[in-house]
Amino acid sequence: MVKDLYPSRVNETSQIVRRQDPVIHNENARTEGPLSAEEIDFYEENGYILLKSFFQGEELQKLKQELDSTMEDHQHKEGPDIIKEPSSNEIRSIFEVHKDKSYFENLSKDERLVSIMEQILGSQVYINQSRINFKPGFKGKEFYWHSDFETWHVEDGMPRMRALSCSIVLTDNYEYNGPLMLVPGSHKWYVQTAGETPDNNFESSLQKQEVGVPDEDSMRWLVDQAGGRIDRATGPAGSVLLFESNTMHGSAGNISPYPRSNVFFVYNSIENKLEQPFSGKEPRPEFLANRENIQPIQPVSNKSTARS
Repeated sequence: MVKDLYPSRVNETSQIVRRQDPVIHNENARTEGPLSAEEIDFYEENGYILLKSFFQGEELQKLKQELDSTMEDHQHKEGPDIIKEPSSNEIRSIFEVHKDKSYFENLSKDERLVSIMEQILGSQVYINQSRINFKPGFKGKEFYWHSDFETWHVEDGMPRMRALSCSIVLTDNYEYNGPLMLVPGSHKWYVQTAGETPDNNFESSLQKQEVGVPDEDSMRWLVDQAGGRIDRATGPAGSVLLFESNTMHGSAGNISPYPRSNVFFVYNSIENKLEQPFSGKEPRPEFLANRENIQPIQPVSNKSTARS
């Protein structure tokens, strides 16, 4: 059994402890790779970076077309990998799009993206989870503050903080349509949340997460450490947001007329594959946490109008 370096949901009260893993796992990251030394420094300090207008022109139009097509294809489907809003039949998330044998699978292997992940994580990578998130106008629900790593560690058995999320913005993200909010620097601390994990917690947490979320005092402390900052990932469609697995983030509801959509790939180091969940519970389903036939991504070259 792998030693549990990040216990959580084991006490009646929350605690905050220091992170035990580096943020940048590649000692040559500042001189080798697509991101500049300044961008690597920003990511290491803040736990995220937004690469604005990464995809442009024809590539961006193709992204939007594939989003619309995928949403239309799944609108009337039911299944555990298709999550609907709690109070409506609107789609909230479609999982495992990196296994669709078409556009989004190819996108997840794009060498421009994969090379950045390898630059930060210091190894070859694989997709641990993928999904399309859709927050419709007027009725898109909020998602409370949480660290992805806390869930991936406790419920999936991810051993170390050596993963990151890549969110490709498919619709313009404004201040008012429920953009992702992040607490800069929060990835340097680990919030051990209170309580314990119910059986099959994912069945409710994908609609509204209530277990594994920080208490209000912990959130206030993290924001105070950030000098009162809560950053919002606003930017044009085609931008790419990268955020560290332990960065505290969440989003408000969308009561504007404008939807907010993104495709979301979780890249994990091939040296950080999932073990048994540290909660002692059964592993979550494959569509949430990939375990089967794990192989490093073989990057593919795509034509690009992305940033040079």
